[in-house]
Amino acid sequence: MTHMERPADLQPDRLVDADIYDLPGMERGFHDAWKRLQDANPDIVWTDRNEGHWIALRGELVAEILADHERFSSRIIILPRSAGEEHSGLIPTTIDPPEHRWYRKQLNENLSLKFVRELEPDIRALAGELIDGFVADGETEFIASYSAILPIRIFLQLIDLPQDDAPRLKYLTDMMTNPGSEMTMAEARDEMAAYLLPVVTRRMETPGGDMISRMVGRPFEGRSMTAEEALVLTLQVLVAGMDTVVNFLGFAMLHLARDGDMRARLAADPDLAPRAVAELFRRYGSVTIARLVREDMDYHGIRLRAGDLVACPTVVHGLDERENDDPLRVDIDRARPRHSAFGQGAHRCPGQELARSEVAITLQEWLRRIPDFQVANADVLRQAGGINAHIDRLVLQWPAP
Repeated sequence: MTHMERPADLQPDRLVDADIYDLPGMERGFHDAWKRLQDANPDIVWTDRNEGHWIALRGELVAEILADHERFSSRIIILPRSAGEEHSGLIPTTIDPPEHRWYRKQLNENLSLKFVRELEPDIRALAGELIDGFVADGETEFIASYSAILPIRIFLQLIDLPQDDAPRLKYLTDMMTNPGSEMTMAEARDEMAAYLLPVVTRRMETPGGDMISRMVGRPFEGRSMTAEEALVLTLQVLVAGMDTVVNFLGFAMLHLARDGDMRARLAADPDLAPRAVAELFRRYGSVTIARLVREDMDYHGIRLRAGDLVACPTVVHGLDERENDDPLRVDIDRARPRHSAFGQGAHRCPGQELARSEVAITLQEWLRRIPDFQVANADVLRQAGGINAHIDRLVLQWPAP
């Protein structure tokens, strides 16, 4: 039985009727919907939706739970529990330290700041090429023409997979990160694994210079990966590389389209882009993951039971006024944006430097060519929740040259 029984001692104010993937009003404003839930409730609440689980609604709790692998395990990170159990073998996302460290070190080696700096000329060239392809049109659907292309093409370059395979791989990734879609998560995972198996086998037998080969085809700290480990790690890396930045860029550009003062500052001083990116990641966190409670405990006024699941929506950390003054306002000059957009602790996103670089370069290259633009489909703009929130279509418009 996957459904968790409601805690017997649950206080009435701790019970909410909240589907974390479909909060009221989420289609018009994903972040606003979470802010309303945060403001109206105690710091941690229970919902019977998605098979029953807790929801952490304050930044302190989200950061603490994500970082504390001794009390909160990563063995199940997806809600509902039945879906999370199907994906409990993902490496390294669903394993805890110390076992986690060996795999994580390999990711860190291949996604270091030094490595990203060497890649930046390619990112900048591709960004310019894409924007130059539609700048004369005076309008573009940003998701399809840019954000679903740049990070995916860069990542496929890193792992040396055919660029023509991008549409299918992105579709499978979407099916894995949006419960209730056209395919089940398990079906999408199995198709992705079938695609990757011959690739991983070849790279293990004959390593090249790509990221997959560096991770799976060569001994690391005294041992090599098994074929199963290599397949699961590669699948996890591919899904992460095809999803997060694609979705975040939509929220970042939607904000810029509505914030003329920020556009003007960044266009006049492109060196401000890294600071703007830090603040945008703080404001527009989009990932919702879970942790499994390891043992019975009293926790911030409630009783957690071993086996409970706690949803940790990263969005609520950046929007928490206890963590950031005036949190709904995007302020490039904010001294220390506090958020969990990249997670916390042992599972903090190893690709965060690449993500920051891709977004910063996008802002610089876009505003160099298109310093003033607006949203053309505001009346029908739809945002959607999921493991990683996204905007369905974002039509941007500007004066044609």
